[in-house]
Amino acid sequence: MADTRRVTDTLRRWAPILKVLAVLWLVLAIFMAIPLLVLIVESEPDALAFGLSIAIVLAAATLSWIVTWRIPVSLKPWQMFVLTTLSWVTISSFASLPLVLGAPQLSLTNAVFESVSAITTTGSTILVHIEDLSDGLKLWRGIMQWLGGIGIIVMGIAILPFLKVGGMRLFHTESSDWSDKVMPRTGGIAKATLSIYCGFTLLAAMAYYLGGMSPLDAVVHAMTSLATGGFANSDASFGAYAEQPQLLWMGSLFMLCGALPFVLYIRFLRGSRMALLRDQQVQGLLLLLLLVILALTIWRVSQGTPAFTSLTQVTFNVVSVVTTTGYASDDYSAWGATAYVAFFYLTFVGGCSGSTSGGMKIFRFQVAMLLLRDQLRYLIHASGVFVSRYNNQPLTDDITRGVVAFSFFFFLTVAGLALGLSLLGLDLTTALSGAATAVANVGPGLGETIGPAGNFSSLPDAAKWLLCVGMLMGRLEILTVLVLLTPMFWRQ
Repeated sequence: MADTRRVTDTLRRWAPILKVLAVLWLVLAIFMAIPLLVLIVESEPDALAFGLSIAIVLAAATLSWIVTWRIPVSLKPWQMFVLTTLSWVTISSFASLPLVLGAPQLSLTNAVFESVSAITTTGSTILVHIEDLSDGLKLWRGIMQWLGGIGIIVMGIAILPFLKVGGMRLFHTESSDWSDKVMPRTGGIAKATLSIYCGFTLLAAMAYYLGGMSPLDAVVHAMTSLATGGFANSDASFGAYAEQPQLLWMGSLFMLCGALPFVLYIRFLRGSRMALLRDQQVQGLLLLLLLVILALTIWRVSQGTPAFTSLTQVTFNVVSVVTTTGYASDDYSAWGATAYVAFFYLTFVGGCSGSTSGGMKIFRFQVAMLLLRDQLRYLIHASGVFVSRYNNQPLTDDITRGVVAFSFFFFLTVAGLALGLSLLGLDLTTALSGAATAVANVGPGLGETIGPAGNFSSLPDAAKWLLCVGMLMGRLEILTVLVLLTPMFWRQ
């Protein structure tokens, strides 16, 4: 009797999590059907791989639903932490199945690395001769990043502010109250966000196609641009279009669109026409991009590169790194020591909260500057009372604690990951930039091995698994994962 009661209690604790996971797996299976249809039409053998993958995912979703369908979904905070982590881990795992069963016939390690990189929109790849993949697999790589992008937006808008992770409470909205229901007030904002995301994707696909891309390339690059993911259909990444500057400028624009807060797009459409320009995050991001692009363009022109070519290449690659997209139109690590160091620094920045970007997020640097200013004030006026505000909201203690804690653990994670990679035999540049690009979800690192002109295929398997952990931790804002490792969490 006691054992039966224990099993029942355990099932009730985990049932809401399993039920939501079942729905997410079902959505994944539905999207797998899109490349399957393409492969069937083209009579490609990869169709069988997608068919088997869909069957496996549907079986897991069905079993999970059958076990839990009688139990109502009522998510508690601890369940939200578990669900957030498990959703990304399980979806990445299931998404790798076509890569294992399909024509690339990747090893489990390589397939999981590719899918984790896609779902987290990191953009690092182990594939070579991407041009030779079937259209279905090229499309699947784009779909994985596109799904990851919309998942990131929902997580950033609705989940992380509720969990008070990394200072995200600063962006609490009416959609951030999960209380005891799955999504009590997120229906409207979720639909609006999805509509905007789809609208931008269609607009980008049309622009890329009219700019000179093939239909498939236009669709895939549209999905990975808005998702700030960076997967391309060529080993040369966006460098395949380096001689078509109009495409580089389009890419810069759509990457930037993906890196801005989607809630502000909704406010713009609802009549607040200045919402984007008045937001401190957006102002900070645009100012940073302007200053860095101007400085590096002058640097390249001084080296003898034509002005327009310099401006185009610098703009595209700086926007790509800062928005954590990870496209490369040129090997910027060969632009000289100054550019090399600048791009390493830019790896850590990231776009705005509530966007598809990864990294530190620009608001954390802005909050850190406010804290530094206040500290300097206290040194001068020890008894002074100073109230810092960000976007017209006071910076409360829980927000500042979140920002400081996240920043500390972010760099600690990068340092620990770099140490682990170095112990596996990687050189300093590869280990440090690989760790940074994984946790910041940027994509390419620096150096000959994993730089803009290379990829991650030659790394040892253990290094790839470490980088997978880094990509997931970076995407989940680190603290969401770390809290699961504390004994206190599991006593709830």
